[in-house]
Amino acid sequence: MSGSDNPYNASFGNQMTATTSFSATPEPAAAAGSYITETTTANFGKDVIEESRKQPVLVDFWAPWCGPCKQLTPVLEKVINEAKGRVRLVKMNIDDHPSIAGQLGIQSIPAVIAFVNGRPADGFMGAVPESQIQQFIDRIAGPAGADEAAEIEAVVAEAAELLAAGNIDEAAQLYGAVMQADPENAKALAGMAECMIAANQHQRAREILTELPEELAKDAGIQAVLMKLEQIEEARKLGDPVALERELAANPDDHEARIKLAKILNVEGRRDEAADHLLLIMRKDRAFDDDGARRQLLQFFEVWGFKDPATVAARRKLSAMLFS
Repeated sequence: MSGSDNPYNASFGNQMTATTSFSATPEPAAAAGSYITETTTANFGKDVIEESRKQPVLVDFWAPWCGPCKQLTPVLEKVINEAKGRVRLVKMNIDDHPSIAGQLGIQSIPAVIAFVNGRPADGFMGAVPESQIQQFIDRIAGPAGADEAAEIEAVVAEAAELLAAGNIDEAAQLYGAVMQADPENAKALAGMAECMIAANQHQRAREILTELPEELAKDAGIQAVLMKLEQIEEARKLGDPVALERELAANPDDHEARIKLAKILNVEGRRDEAADHLLLIMRKDRAFDDDGARRQLLQFFEVWGFKDPATVAARRKLSAMLFS
């Protein structure tokens, strides 16, 4: 599934335009030079110490007469520019500014020292090969793509909070942005489907979850949304909840009517009430429908999620009933 043909793009009309950007987005060519700067003794505190509290800073101690420095410089700068801002490179000519190198005990050059959170964290000496420089940066800043993955995870979490608060369009925009960056992100797919369900676009919700790659289709979150769609479709066929409530008022032991009502309450978002109806059946008649009330409650848990307040509350009641 590519970003251009994702079915969610048209789901919420013009409001679905994704505006969130991620680390994987190519940066303008002019930005490359900003990853590499020169510093002086006077500016070292600002350029290195302060900056390293925001992101790792590599300091290249060099001199114009140093042959190995001339070998290292183009390779080091190439790797820094390819890292696209994961680290910064600050160059320091020790002929003009010898005091910092002396304080750090540097006795030969080239020497590259990484500063993190205001302190020297690691380093290397000599004209090392490109692969070794890349490994060094990965060790200091984390593997390439780690920042992007963390950013995407944060956006997905924000979208989930917006959806839980009822801000469907805003949540859909964020899920859409994630899908542009990572078209097979299972959490974003499931979240987008949840947005569609909340907007009563059940068929479109089902469409974006079908014909997925086999491994992606097995994701627990996607399976939970598909089960939720099935529960909604089933509840539509179960009749009028008001009529069911009247039936139960006349006959509280009509367990079949009570299960139907629980299923309807569930899709209406009244989860605690739905669970209580099933728990009541279990207290009265565990054998009904071959323990059907408990099996139905466990299906609700799969859709609600392990940490949902309704799941937590119902599990506590269920445990008390089963093990008391």
